[in-house]
Amino acid sequence: MTNVVVGAASGMGTVVAQRLAPRGRLLLVDRDLDGVRQVGADLGGDVETVACDITEPDQVAAVAAAVGDLGALVVTAGLAGAMAPGRVIYEINLMGMERVLAAFDPLVREGSVAVCFASVSGHRIPERPELMEVIEDPLAPGFFDALSAQGVDPDDSQLAYSVSKRGVMRLVRKRAASWGARGGRILSLSPGSTDTEMSRKQQEATPQQGEFIKRSPLGRRGRPEEIADVAEFLTSERASFMTGSDVLVDGGMATMSTGR
Repeated sequence: MTNVVVGAASGMGTVVAQRLAPRGRLLLVDRDLDGVRQVGADLGGDVETVACDITEPDQVAAVAAAVGDLGALVVTAGLAGAMAPGRVIYEINLMGMERVLAAFDPLVREGSVAVCFASVSGHRIPERPELMEVIEDPLAPGFFDALSAQGVDPDDSQLAYSVSKRGVMRLVRKRAASWGARGGRILSLSPGSTDTEMSRKQQEATPQQGEFIKRSPLGRRGRPEEIADVAEFLTSERASFMTGSDVLVDGGMATMSTGR
């Protein structure tokens, strides 16, 4: 059995890798090969590292082909709104996620489980049926035109982050039944603002986020370890009756942004 972490070279991906390492063979994936090799070296044990850009279908297919018997798949790879143009964010956060899930789909068997990182920001996007239909099929021809037709500017990078993360939730929901028929589970995990380099860059670009964090119910950022603890649980047998849903680990931020 092989467990896989995509986006393992930094941030929450590294901490998730640390949590899964004791479970046996671990494949660490990231486009930053030097970074992911260092993580693998620090972990030791039965760990393999591989470079992969999830916007490249051939690279994603090669990773899936190297897995064999799939245990847990955790995908943390993604970009914040301050890190790239809007279309690039969709390419990585949503299209990349779809490529990974499509490539790994044939490997799903009894006991396989995927945890796909979304975000509390995705909960700010209303579930309009027409928009949900678009973001559930991000590799469809004319995807960006379809977004525009729904009033979503694909070049708005901050909006792209939120919409792409809502899309991750929808990809998970769409696959739950087919995975379940084979004994597999699939979930999304939505962190709130977490103390990672990516989150800090986002706050530099949007200073008002700091005040929003202070006013949240717990009044602080999450720690990567707190997010990884939940990912570890979701990929374990203790969560064996959980699938198809999104799990918020956000210090209560969603209650502020949605009014719930």
